Amino acid sequence: MQQQIEKLIEDIVNDYANWQGLCAARNADTCNKVQKDMFDRFKSRISFKEGKKYIKIFTEGGSVWGFVVKQDDAKFRKGDILKAAGWNAPAKNAARGNIIDGGYSIQWTGPLYLK
Repeated sequence: MQQQIEKLIEDIVNDYANWQGLCAARNADTCNKVQKDMFDRFKSRISFKEGKKYIKIFTEGGSVWGFVVKQDDAKFRKGDILKAAGWNAPAKNAARGNIIDGGYSIQWTGPLYLK
C-alpha cells in the first residue's frame, strides 16, 4: 500500500502543478520565481501519517487533505479515500475512490465531493 500512497501524493502534486499552470513543475522559462517557490514548497510539505484505522494525508501548513482506509471494515474497503470531516476524523458517508483500484478523482485541495 506504500506505493499507492506515494502515487496518490504524486497525483496531488501533479494536480497542484496543473492548477498553477505547469510552469513550476517543468522549470519552464516562463515560470517566475514566486510560482517556482510555491510549487517547491507545496511539494516538499505534503506528507502522511499512519494511525490505527486510517492514513492521514497532510498538505502545506499541516492541513488535512483526506484519509485512506488501512483495513477493510463494515463500510469501507482497504484503500478507500475519504474526505476529512475534521482534524482527526474522516467523513464516513462515502468513499471518494480507492487507491488500490485507481481511477479516483481528486484535487490538490482534497478528495472531490460526491455527485
